[in-house]
Amino acid sequence: MIIQLVTKAILQRVEERNNMSTIKKYKPNKLKMILRGLLIIIGGFIAAYGLEAVLIPNNVSDGGVTGISIVGSQLFGIPLGVLIAVINIPFVWLGYRQIGKSFAIYSIIGIASLAISTSLMHHIPTIIEGDTLLVTVVGGIILGFGMGLALRNGGALDGIDMLAVLLSRKLPFGTSDLILFLNMFVFIFVSTVFGLQGAILSAIAYFIASKVIHIVEEGLSGSKTFKIITTEPELMVETIRDRLGRSATYNEVYGGYSHQKFKEITCVINRLEESKIKEIINEIDEAAFITVYDVAEVKGGSFRKHNIN
Repeated sequence: MIIQLVTKAILQRVEERNNMSTIKKYKPNKLKMILRGLLIIIGGFIAAYGLEAVLIPNNVSDGGVTGISIVGSQLFGIPLGVLIAVINIPFVWLGYRQIGKSFAIYSIIGIASLAISTSLMHHIPTIIEGDTLLVTVVGGIILGFGMGLALRNGGALDGIDMLAVLLSRKLPFGTSDLILFLNMFVFIFVSTVFGLQGAILSAIAYFIASKVIHIVEEGLSGSKTFKIITTEPELMVETIRDRLGRSATYNEVYGGYSHQKFKEITCVINRLEESKIKEIINEIDEAAFITVYDVAEVKGGSFRKHNIN
């Protein structure tokens, strides 16, 4: 018995050493890391431009820690960049402890970029004045693009973003939805300086920004996964391949009531092909059971655009 325990302990040690050696052999791609860092810096620069050239001069605030910093800057005369850097410190620590070292480092880069950029752009000319609708739309798009670029590359420009990323891992909601929800409380605070109208305009601008974040973070492809259970699986796959140029895979499934075995077809398409694949399904089997899922990103394999016949 003792020999077996000792042998087991030795084997565990050997396995641990092998795993450690495998981990040590892994080296992150430095070029990719640098590129991601540069994209996060660019995201911070873009977001700062949206704030200083569009939103703040028109008494429209941002959300999150940046929004709180804008209010604090207006009330106490402290430079906006300083407040952004200081107030975000506990959120960076939270990101480091709960999400990971690389996320915290990239977020520090993004926050520093935003803080420095707002200081450098503080006196740049305002590109839009007076038109509240145009201010909220243009400002929200620019701000959302910058923040989405940072999130897509593994960082964040705002502590609320970090909190939202953390919560999205524990709750069934997307990052952009959680950012919008958390900012509702921020806009109540914003109303103390910019008034109710300013808070409402800020909320509209940030709603637009959240949608842009979603697009930038998850991509524009709008890919979808179709899962199809049909009595004509071979004909269905052949027709999809011939007319859409898309491949498909089979899974064996069993009916919970009938206990009958079926071939479930799985096929990933882009948004331009959705109506065509539905047309094909209806032509072959009107009674086919279909489930459709949104896909954030597709990589690898032979997934690329084909001509639709």
